[in-house]
Amino acid sequence: MIFNLIKNRRSVFPAQYNDKAIAKSDIEKILEAANWAPTHKRTEPWRFKVLQGDSQERLGQFLSNKYQEVEERPKQIKIRKLLENPVKAGAVIAICMQRDPMESLPEWEEIAAVSMAVQNMWLCCTQMGIGAYWSSPGLIKYMDEFFEFNKGERCLGFFYMGYFDGDLPEVQRGGIAHKVAWLD
Repeated sequence: MIFNLIKNRRSVFPAQYNDKAIAKSDIEKILEAANWAPTHKRTEPWRFKVLQGDSQERLGQFLSNKYQEVEERPKQIKIRKLLENPVKAGAVIAICMQRDPMESLPEWEEIAAVSMAVQNMWLCCTQMGIGAYWSSPGLIKYMDEFFEFNKGERCLGFFYMGYFDGDLPEVQRGGIAHKVAWLD
């Protein structure tokens, strides 16, 4: 049931991933789920760049180096995480947005459409037993130095994916009643 899938979706971090590879066909299925997200005026603004193998190592090196370059007092633990997390993942997908060149709708609507595409990916991963995590480090503003982007395209974060061992903890949420106002 979709409700249980939604309730069981969790952030699973790179430190939790095991070494099991993610098949290209599974990544393609996950991306196809993204492609069915709602999109106002059918702009379909989501763009994805899939990193596996050596490209994951290059991403980690870039993020680590860029952090050390721009951070006044870089922390060793963050340097190490930026370097290692991409390599720990079975795949990393750069979540990008292609702005409608006509700007026929507000940018927030295109960001929302990309977010819905990512939610579709995340739910698909949950169903497939693949852990996932959307990371949005401040360093994404420099990703035009790593990726080749089309005009109006930018990176919104990284979707880390990997298989994991064990069970995920249950999460408690506050009830919906105090978050809703019913109007007659």
